[in-house]
Amino acid sequence: MTHSVLASAVNHPDAINPYIGLFNQRIVQSFMRHGMDVDVVSPRPFAPPVGPHSEYSMLPTVEEWDGYSVHHPRFFYLLPKRLFYGRAGDSFAKRIPRYVERTFDVPDVIHACHIYLDGYGMVDYCEKHNVPLFVVSHGHFMNEYEELADGVREKVDETLGAAEKVLCVSDALAEKAAERVPRSKVEVVPIGATPSRYPVERKAALREELGVDPEATVALFVGEFCERKGIPELAEVLPDLDLPNTEFVFVGHGGDEEWTLRRALASSRFSARHVYTGITSMALRRWLAVADVLVLPSHAEGRPTVIYEAMAAETAVLSTTVGGVPEQVEDGETGVLIPPGDTDRLREALTALAGDRERLLEMGRKGRERLVEQGWTWDDHAERVYQLHREALE
Repeated sequence: MTHSVLASAVNHPDAINPYIGLFNQRIVQSFMRHGMDVDVVSPRPFAPPVGPHSEYSMLPTVEEWDGYSVHHPRFFYLLPKRLFYGRAGDSFAKRIPRYVERTFDVPDVIHACHIYLDGYGMVDYCEKHNVPLFVVSHGHFMNEYEELADGVREKVDETLGAAEKVLCVSDALAEKAAERVPRSKVEVVPIGATPSRYPVERKAALREELGVDPEATVALFVGEFCERKGIPELAEVLPDLDLPNTEFVFVGHGGDEEWTLRRALASSRFSARHVYTGITSMALRRWLAVADVLVLPSHAEGRPTVIYEAMAAETAVLSTTVGGVPEQVEDGETGVLIPPGDTDRLREALTALAGDRERLLEMGRKGRERLVEQGWTWDDHAERVYQLHREALE
């Protein structure tokens, strides 16, 4: 039996920024493959007439995105965020439900891809129409709850209280969510990756195409170039590393530590020719298939999507013991985990792994096996969510 879903996702790719919220795009696609009838509302702030972000004034209200329509109603989002983030939620909650009322039939379920703004903005709509609200916790609002501004923290609590279910991507997040709502409301619903989408069998050909030595150890970073992702630690160790026949590849989408990274590479033995500030999903899957190890020395995480993607691509993982990462990575089996912020351990781990490519290949193979065994794929994700939706409706 199918049912209708309205997905609320501020973070969703668009024509201006096709890299934002790719995991939310994957969620929508998995729902559709599973037979759910999905509409997508991905609100955007009103754009200034000139200056930064003015290009968003050219974004249409509705755009087609990989086989479905994405609606971009507008709301007011004032800067700086630390002062006005609560006001953004008020504007979202006032304007977006009006658009939804005018544009869509009442759905069976509202699926908010984040607690705030996505979930908070639809609380009143759900209460008015007696529609169950599902909210997803990826990490930020649980991991940094105490640091949220008072107005935002209250809105997060209101959203959690109104939700039918709080879907957490990791056990660690579920424990934190259970401190705020009854445990019966909390479900662990991992996201994942689809192994068949990663061209592992073409690894040698892709290396030749990308100009990478077939015998080199390729260390890949994927994420925002920022402190939270561990860029300062990487920048500290890179100039000191002596790793013959090792190439570093950095794929990011902005961040205030980009030039810290570039300066560190300029002072190191490694080339900066593979620093990318935006590539397509297809190109990223190719790099994941080419890489021997994903390097992600984060300070805070939920369960990073890119680790699932590395596992799908048979790529070993070097990461930190934060959030749900230890739930994903079997230390010593599918990767290596170190304490966050520990540059000595990062240096040691990079040196040891770069010199043992056979070990990396074995870790990568075991990682893919673990992904499949645990059901960490998009199809499994959709099935879990479908069953929770049906329980609420029945």
